[in-house]
Amino acid sequence: MTPDRLRALCLEFNDATEEFPFGPDASVFKVAGKMFALSWLDGEPLRVNLKCDPEDAVRLREEHPAITPGYHMNKRHWNTVEVAGLPDRMVRELIEDSYDLVVAGLPKAVRLRLDRP
Repeated sequence: MTPDRLRALCLEFNDATEEFPFGPDASVFKVAGKMFALSWLDGEPLRVNLKCDPEDAVRLREEHPAITPGYHMNKRHWNTVEVAGLPDRMVRELIEDSYDLVVAGLPKAVRLRLDRP
C-alpha cells in the first residue's frame, strides 16, 4: 500500500478530514473534529496509528507482529500498524474500525448527521 492509497482510504469516510496540528509531516485524520488515524505518510516503513477496542488491540498485537502498541498514544486504545506487514484489506478494515469507534463516541445528533447520504 502506498502513502497516497492510505490517505485515500482515510478520507473515504463521511466527514473525514486531514489536518496537520503536529506539523507538516504528520497527517491527522479526523471525523467531526475527533482523531481516528495518525500517520507520517513519508515515513519508512509506512505506519498508521489507529484507535482500537482494548481487547481487540491485545489480540491483534499477539497475532500480527506488524501491529504494536500505539506510538506516543494511549497504548490501551491505540495501535501502530506497519502497513507493509499486513494485507491491504486488513489495513482498510482496521481503519474502518477506528473510524467507527470514534463515531460511536460522538453525540447522537452528530452520528445521525453522518449517517445521511
